[in-house]
Amino acid sequence: MKTNGMEIFSINSERDFESLCVDTYLYQFERNDLYRHFCVLLKKTPDRVTNHKQIPFLPIEFFKTHKVYCGSDDPDITFSSSGTTGMVTSQHAIKRVDLYIQSFLSGFRLAYGDPEDYVFLALLPGYLERTGSSLVFMVDYLIKASLNPLSGFYLYDLDQLIKVIFEAKKTGKKVLLIGVTFALLDLAERKPDLSGVIIVETGGMKGRRKEMIREDLHNFLCQNLNVDFIHSEYGMTELLSQAWSYGSGVFTCPPWMRILIRDIDDPLSYSPVGRTGGINVIDLANRESCSFIATQDLGRVFKNDSFEVLGRFDNSDIRGCNLLVVK
Repeated sequence: MKTNGMEIFSINSERDFESLCVDTYLYQFERNDLYRHFCVLLKKTPDRVTNHKQIPFLPIEFFKTHKVYCGSDDPDITFSSSGTTGMVTSQHAIKRVDLYIQSFLSGFRLAYGDPEDYVFLALLPGYLERTGSSLVFMVDYLIKASLNPLSGFYLYDLDQLIKVIFEAKKTGKKVLLIGVTFALLDLAERKPDLSGVIIVETGGMKGRRKEMIREDLHNFLCQNLNVDFIHSEYGMTELLSQAWSYGSGVFTCPPWMRILIRDIDDPLSYSPVGRTGGINVIDLANRESCSFIATQDLGRVFKNDSFEVLGRFDNSDIRGCNLLVVK
């Protein structure tokens, strides 16, 4: 099957997903020199790949040292990961920004509905204070798509943010506050009554606070913000799609994204449902870079393909929007 990438947003069966996985692998094997060389070294050439579990997953670290890209023409935009001073960051060259926009818009609609039904409030210091953040790009687009004058970004003016939240609640619109973890903790210490507000944490202390176990973090936020659940977003610079959690740290992928768990001792094998291992991500929206990525996150999948992030491998970089601590 030959596609231009947009077909992934019409996946409605396992057969569709399988076919598009193999098609994407063939496309990237042909056009991505780095990925092709990686596949050849593993002896995973097209004659040996017939389904998604036979496709090689590129270690995410290559985004720091190489240009992971299909073709040679100029990208529309390049995103970079966050990190502490002196750390080498990932670079993700985006050939087609339309695929990124379609991916996060379609994924948001599946998870939450129409952006016009929301007031979006973003508490993303750290991300806003640098350039090249894919998260800021996404949230900025959603803010504009809401067509609501109350939607917007906030840095450290928590008093003004609380005031706007109370104004937004009176409009009858759904209010969604997306924030980096350390900033949400700053907000929670003021104990505002945010009942009815959807709180989405993106992770990340950025060295500003002591790391916390997810359960303790969410309990603290729930108690101090007066909400029942803390939602989460699982995304990263190297991906163009996001998984969303409505609470308890259990994430659901859109149909064009899937999590596989690799065995900790044998990275070319897969762990059974419920067992902890390394997270491999299939993101078919990454058509022009690499759709098959082996992350440094630890997690487990469940029978319905939802998944949980449990931490990170030892010695992996502390960065990005999915920094969690193993309990």
